Amino acid sequence: MFFIVFFLSYIVMILIGNFIIIVLISVNNHLKIPMYYFLKHLAIADLMITTTIIPMMLEIILKDGITISVTACIIQMHCFAIFGIVQCLLIAIMSCDRYLAICNPLRYHSIMKLHICLQMVVWSWLIVAFASSELVLVYQLHFCGGNNIDHFFCESGPVLELSTSDTSLLVLVDLFLSIIGIFLPFAFIIVSYAFISFTVLHLSSSNGRRKAFSTCSSHLATVCTYYGSLMAIYLTPSDKRSITTNKSITTNKFMSVFYIVATPLVNPIIYSLRNHEIRKSLEKSLRNVKTIDLH
Repeated sequence: MFFIVFFLSYIVMILIGNFIIIVLISVNNHLKIPMYYFLKHLAIADLMITTTIIPMMLEIILKDGITISVTACIIQMHCFAIFGIVQCLLIAIMSCDRYLAICNPLRYHSIMKLHICLQMVVWSWLIVAFASSELVLVYQLHFCGGNNIDHFFCESGPVLELSTSDTSLLVLVDLFLSIIGIFLPFAFIIVSYAFISFTVLHLSSSNGRRKAFSTCSSHLATVCTYYGSLMAIYLTPSDKRSITTNKSITTNKFMSVFYIVATPLVNPIIYSLRNHEIRKSLEKSLRNVKTIDLH
């Protein structure tokens, strides 16, 4: 049952849903504006992080556990970290886009030009190149003891617990990358929405306030889903007692599924069903497909 649910979710909603968003934004000129440009790259990051995890997770469900090499495990852990940080940075950039659109609308088009948007996206991918330093440190670890991980993918915490080497430097690097790639973007999002809320609440028209909030609702839903699950996983205090630890492991696995599967799954739904422009572009594309004549 779990295999069928996750397989259909991955194929139908995540792969097809995000692929449709990427194609629609790429081929429709009226969607080539900053918000949709960032959304396209967020969909790409969603596809990459889920493809890194879910195929192996499906195999684990079918076989009730698998064996992989240490190298493959480290590569998966590294890819998961890279694509996860890229998601955080892109979501933060999208909050900046919403801030400028609502709080500084007269200068929005002069600031959010295409080359500026391109630079933001490129730097989002380049920043995570610094995570390669962590990969070098992980490759230097020794694994000569236990080799069982009670998880459906190679997460950094369980992997480091298996190592017989000193991991103190790696933990510090991991903390630094988490601050740069996760917590600072989240703080930026909080500040952006504080200014957005202040600006919207001072609008005289109730219709204007409702319209302004509606432009942020899709992005805000993504922020809540994404960071809510991240905080539930990584900010929950752990207990060394065995019973509590087992419960914590089960909870972390459940929240990891929510973070890895649910967020990329609901993003196409959020941005397609709630977005008039994307719905209109999809309907137009479907009509064009139906009216093609072959000679």
